[in-house]
Amino acid sequence: MGIRFTLVVGVVLLVYGGMTLRLYGLQIERGEAFAVKAESQSADGRERSPLRGGIFFTDKNGSAIPAAIQRYYPSVYAVPKSVENSRETAERLAPILGVSAESLLPALEKKNDPFERLARRVSEETASAVREAKLAGIAIENIRTRYYPGGELGAHVVGFVTEGVGKYGIEAAYDSRLAGSAGGGREAESGEDIYLTIDRTIQAQAEKVLRDLTNAYGAEGGMVIVLEPKTGAVLALTATPTFDPNAYGSAEMKRFLNPAVQAVYEPGSVFKVLTMAAGIDAGKVTPETEYTDTGEVVIGKYRIQNWDHKANGRVTMTRVLERSINTGTVFVERAMGHETFYRYLERFGAGERTGIDLPGEVAGQVNYLNRGGDVEYATASFGQGIALSPIRLLAAVASLGNGGVMLRPRLGAGEAVEELGRPVSAETARKVTEMMVRAVDGAEVAKIPGYSVAGKTGTAFVPDFARGGYTDEVINTYIGFAPAKNPRFVALVRIDKPVGAPVAGLTVVPAFRDLAQFILNYYDTAPDRPEEVDVSLPARR
Repeated sequence: MGIRFTLVVGVVLLVYGGMTLRLYGLQIERGEAFAVKAESQSADGRERSPLRGGIFFTDKNGSAIPAAIQRYYPSVYAVPKSVENSRETAERLAPILGVSAESLLPALEKKNDPFERLARRVSEETASAVREAKLAGIAIENIRTRYYPGGELGAHVVGFVTEGVGKYGIEAAYDSRLAGSAGGGREAESGEDIYLTIDRTIQAQAEKVLRDLTNAYGAEGGMVIVLEPKTGAVLALTATPTFDPNAYGSAEMKRFLNPAVQAVYEPGSVFKVLTMAAGIDAGKVTPETEYTDTGEVVIGKYRIQNWDHKANGRVTMTRVLERSINTGTVFVERAMGHETFYRYLERFGAGERTGIDLPGEVAGQVNYLNRGGDVEYATASFGQGIALSPIRLLAAVASLGNGGVMLRPRLGAGEAVEELGRPVSAETARKVTEMMVRAVDGAEVAKIPGYSVAGKTGTAFVPDFARGGYTDEVINTYIGFAPAKNPRFVALVRIDKPVGAPVAGLTVVPAFRDLAQFILNYYDTAPDRPEEVDVSLPARR
């Protein structure tokens, strides 16, 4: 009995002793670290915030590729009341964080403040150096923050997050769904993942094409948008100059605006296909209708000339698009009359927003035509004096490749296909598409062997808002789709203010052809002109 009692007592003493040592270690040796941790959690409340949903691109196989996710980064913080010597701590910590001691002092001297963030995201090396310094009141924790694996890739589409709120792009458009619920007394609910129609492979290629184009011509900017005409799905959307959402704080604010939806411009001659479609659909002209081009049209005191200052003589409407004859579309507008022309502008949605799921979309500017006269309507027929957003212009032209049906452009993969209207009949769309194909075949610059390509160039002079009129600077645009009768895509390529104001045929058209060839190959699209493809095999030896 005595021996057994002694053993029991011994075991109890050993366990108690172990617990005592454990408590000593927790309360004395590591007490400060736990106090710092408790203070930081109490002050910051981050542990209770819901997990923000991710944003994902896709590819042709349906794979999801992360575009925005949550990631944990080391963070340096202080509990000022635990800092023993503010000046000494600042001087020892400053070189580790790569800042000045003076910048750290105000935070360290707030002795009644339980928490001060000193560096939000640091490298693992920096975090290790801070730990090794063993500074009282200074600690490291891993915090959850937004991370964009692609960097600049798709930045205008994705946007960024600041202080837990989505800014610009999908981060803003779907903010409430991504953010989840903070709970309000109940457990926080994580946000929803958002899957996009953006194909990462096409997006990357579009960005490369645009980067090469703007660099080659020293352009101020540019953009590329790629849509699926039959669904309205946006496959790529990029603009330059751009930014890295991982480091948005270092970018100028103007770079965050998405010019594809948040700005309008005068599209120039690319608009001629819509004027021609209106004239044909109204029954006022046909592709074979002829008129005599003298090289100019005089309206009152104004003289409207062709872009090349040439007279083309007797030409058809098909030739008007092939040679991009300004006076030809003036002829079409006059044949319709102002009221009919304006009605078709409305049917194409020229003065309306598309409703794309991106924030800040602006409407086109065409209402002034109601107060304008013959000259305003004449110049509007070839895309000068009216302004549209690039996404609205592309949606309108895309309707010609979709049997006359115009769809709402969309980025959310789960969004329903939505019809915006039928501006022209299927027969009109077919005729204008054939005219556009003739234009591509004639110029050959955008031609791709084995495929019918429908397209149109546009060169618009940039308005001089200070003195009125126009500057010598230009914006070149090309819109095209392929294969023409059953298009897999429709794309807009634009370059802003290229040095020397080169024509569209030298800038955006070759860029479009390269991108179109890539997309057709990427989707393994069967040629619709197989007779143009050399399928012969090399002779065996």
